[in-house]
Amino acid sequence: MKTVTLYTDGACSGNPGPGGWGAILEYNGVKKELSGGEDNTTNNRMELTAVIRGLQALKEPCIVELYSDSKYVIDALEKGWAWGWKKKNWIKSDKKPALNPDLWDILLALTQKHEVHYHWVKGHAENPMNNRCDELAVAQWKNRKV
Repeated sequence: MKTVTLYTDGACSGNPGPGGWGAILEYNGVKKELSGGEDNTTNNRMELTAVIRGLQALKEPCIVELYSDSKYVIDALEKGWAWGWKKKNWIKSDKKPALNPDLWDILLALTQKHEVHYHWVKGHAENPMNNRCDELAVAQWKNRKV
């Protein structure tokens, strides 16, 4: 299997409000930037969407080194929380409903297709790829701001 690096970030102006997401796929020194947004969303929905869109862009099963500054995304996947929420009909251990089950459902299916390794990176710090994803995401929400 090919090993691909995926950097992702989501951004939102207000929560909810206009939001954007950015993703960068890198394979063999070639980079592909992806971005998009929604008029009325949340930061966490944009973080999830960035990962989903990045994984969906892959044409075959890959080993994916996923880098995100979202503890919400990385912890829920790496620690298996999202699978637990799904198993309990999208109810968390604190008996509250898990947010964004529609996106988690898509993302969990994609993680079954690929071998994903999770890496949390500090946001707005020294990681140039994460910073570029943030620029892509912010540009998207700014385009949607009224």
